[in-house]
Amino acid sequence: MPARTRLLALAVTAAACLGAQALPAVPAAASDTVVSRGVTIPAFYDPPATLPAADGALIRSEPLPLALSLPGIPGPLPGRATRLMYKSTDSGGDPVAVTGAYIEPAAGWKGGGARPLVAVAPGTMGQGDQCAASLGLEHPLQLNGRTVSVGYEDLSIYRLLAEGVAVVVTDYVGLGATDRLHTYVNRVDGAHAVLDAVRAARGLTGSSVTAGSRVGLYGYSQGGGATAAAAELQPSYASDVVLAGTYAGAPPADLTEVTEAIDGSDLAGALGWAVNGFLQSDPALKPIAEAHLNAAGKAALADLSTMCVGDALFAYGSAHSTAWTKDGTSLGDIIRSEPVLSAFLDDQRIGRTKPAGPVRVATGINDNLVPHAQARRLAVDWCRAGGDVTYAPLAVPGTGSGLLNHLGPLLVDQGDALSWLTDRLSGRPTLSNCWSLPVQP
Repeated sequence: MPARTRLLALAVTAAACLGAQALPAVPAAASDTVVSRGVTIPAFYDPPATLPAADGALIRSEPLPLALSLPGIPGPLPGRATRLMYKSTDSGGDPVAVTGAYIEPAAGWKGGGARPLVAVAPGTMGQGDQCAASLGLEHPLQLNGRTVSVGYEDLSIYRLLAEGVAVVVTDYVGLGATDRLHTYVNRVDGAHAVLDAVRAARGLTGSSVTAGSRVGLYGYSQGGGATAAAAELQPSYASDVVLAGTYAGAPPADLTEVTEAIDGSDLAGALGWAVNGFLQSDPALKPIAEAHLNAAGKAALADLSTMCVGDALFAYGSAHSTAWTKDGTSLGDIIRSEPVLSAFLDDQRIGRTKPAGPVRVATGINDNLVPHAQARRLAVDWCRAGGDVTYAPLAVPGTGSGLLNHLGPLLVDQGDALSWLTDRLSGRPTLSNCWSLPVQP
């Protein structure tokens, strides 16, 4: 199969900040029209100059037209969607505007009690503002010659809606909202964005979510890392958001190991998103980038800063970070040789704190993109901390594609994952299988 055809096939399967010589530019001011890779970002996504004080406070909302209907659900659409902007706090302690979407289901909830709410943390979308999951609900597949974005999280969202579960989706810090770069796989930013999305949904006029609504979290890959981090940080950051259950699929719990794995893979472009996000989060890392990146590396990071996942598959599939550095050193070697960078990534490690509520950790045993071993270690760490953990190793056959090895378990496990989560939302108890980890792969 020709390389371009193969990459397009990978993109379709997903659907079932540097200049040439400089560090990433800050996105345009909120008063400017923002165009990302030929796509004009709606003015809704421009944050105001002043933000509310309370985390999770709504900044603005508007109706969001959904692109797809769902067979078997009364009415033309599975629910009524609302675009959101809400206030959160980033990893530096600064206020930040985050966008997303809330969907009120057309279906009734049959699980007993008040209608529950699930916060969906999307998997990797890219770093361009046009890649935001809330925009993907409106435009699930964009192939316009300038950008390729895929709303592949829509399937899980619509399946939850079919069960009568209200859904709130976060776009994460800096994805959608046009005032900064997306801080890709930042543990704290992701967790805060997820937890504050729950608060924003509770405060939305017309939402059927009540104080008695059980809350669940659902995420795979980047989303699995965000929900895992949210389960850890909930007691200290959002004690008002009690978690009935958290699904963390293929979580990138150890970014040092994940960085090594994606270098040279189908999704090598994610290296650029990660570096861009690190530099956005901690300016102290910029001298390290300047010391190591060559012109090609700086140009790649600038290019990737506006790309969606489909773009990156075409443009940077199988790229190696050694081509981006002055002396041919890999990004993994740079991490090991630079104490400041190594410490930054060590601080991103998930698994050092007992998670709140029941959690389900699922990982494909042949996943070599977000390596199985580090995801399994997260389950082990949480079990040792006394967490209520259900560990699910997924024996999906491996392929020659790292991306397919990573996405296969998402599709195979989705039904079981959603069933597990809706059981928690119905108040059914779970039984940890931490005891089985010694014999589980």
